[in-house]
Amino acid sequence: HVQLVESGGGVGQPGGSLRLSCVTSGYVSNMKKYTACIAWFREVSGKEREGVADIYVDGGSTIYADSVKGRFIISQDNAKKTVYLQMDNLKSEDTGKYYCAAGPAVGSYCPLTVGDFGYWGRGTQVTVS
Repeated sequence: HVQLVESGGGVGQPGGSLRLSCVTSGYVSNMKKYTACIAWFREVSGKEREGVADIYVDGGSTIYADSVKGRFIISQDNAKKTVYLQMDNLKSEDTGKYYCAAGPAVGSYCPLTVGDFGYWGRGTQVTVS
């Protein structure tokens, strides 16, 4: 059973930084194809959940939403089975609940869409104020 646990949320100031962590566990060998991509999504009350960034675990390729390009960096530490989201130059519109998710890849490409991810963490709140 795949588990994803997020941490690192909190209150950040505009222009400041926060780093989110997503620890993954429960993988078994035949589940690898379903967890080839790890992504961060965020949700603001009243709006649809949107993709922020994702990473192809085996190759390390990344995709970012236009709204966070140049400000956020997604990275991984395979030894710790952890994916990070470094968020710099925070803006008020970055406020929301951030979710870590795992899903399959299309070749070596990780679509950054909600429907492509089958495993989700419970989320961590980020407030920029």
